[in-house]
Amino acid sequence: MKIRNILVLLAGALLSLQSFAQASNWPIPNKPITFINPFPPGGAVDAFGRPLAKQLSTQMGTSIIVDNKGGAGGTVGAAAAAKMAPDGYTWLLGAVHHSIAPSMYTNLSYDITKDFEPVAIIGSVPHVIVVNPTKFPKNDLKSIIEEIRKHPGKYNYASTGNGTSQHLTGELFKMQNKLFITHIPYRGTGPALQDLVAGQVDMMFDTLAGAAPFIKNGQLIAVAVATQKRVDAFPNVPTAQELGIKDFVVYSWYAMWAIKGTPKEIVDKMSAEVQTALASPDIKERWAAMGATAPKMSRPELANYINQEIVRWGEVVKKSNAKLD
Repeated sequence: MKIRNILVLLAGALLSLQSFAQASNWPIPNKPITFINPFPPGGAVDAFGRPLAKQLSTQMGTSIIVDNKGGAGGTVGAAAAAKMAPDGYTWLLGAVHHSIAPSMYTNLSYDITKDFEPVAIIGSVPHVIVVNPTKFPKNDLKSIIEEIRKHPGKYNYASTGNGTSQHLTGELFKMQNKLFITHIPYRGTGPALQDLVAGQVDMMFDTLAGAAPFIKNGQLIAVAVATQKRVDAFPNVPTAQELGIKDFVVYSWYAMWAIKGTPKEIVDKMSAEVQTALASPDIKERWAAMGATAPKMSRPELANYINQEIVRWGEVVKKSNAKLD
């Protein structure tokens, strides 16, 4: 028994040494790293993930590939990522949608809190309430709320699809103000904004990154931002809190996860590299142009934040009875 115990201990020690050696040598030269983006090309995760991958490639001296595996609100790609080897060569890029998915999808084959380990928030963008200039008698938030209350069911809002942050932000707004507004889902930000500008729909709860160009050229009116304080790029747009909606604070955030089981040394290294990349002048300039920031959180703080978001959006889904129709 003693010899067997010694052999077991030795085997464990050898495995630990092998894992440490692999972590110490990561990344291996000429072996590419893959960032799985579980959304179609050209979306918000690409807008943050691809510049970040380019910056990291330069910093780390290695090739980083962004692999789009879109489908089912980001759940198809996340499920694929969960099955990959936890060796530091595959990472998941994702978004606030992954805190919404557990409440919207009943048969997920992965658990975002158990199959992955959060590494960093790579970007965060506030939501903004925008309206078509011709749709309301007065284009200020209090007047808009009063108008909708007088005519329940007359007005509608566009979203980028069922189960998205734009959809549930609209539902949150409706619940907080006891309003009846019809939800019109679209397949993506572009079509939704195009119809809003054209007057086919009345309003939208979009991210500032998506709506900013239309606000700047006067095609849409921003009536309130869903932030604690005014946004520097739009200092004349009040916050919803200023206008009396105290808990209407919503951000679309984008993050990186490691596959569960990835050696701690590798996760530590990638986390440090990401923070260096996010602090680079090029990335900071790109993010500012999108009205975005990259809040710095420790990994435990980020894990706690994601859990809070899962609970928050789960309550919105339950109370609003939001469905994937």
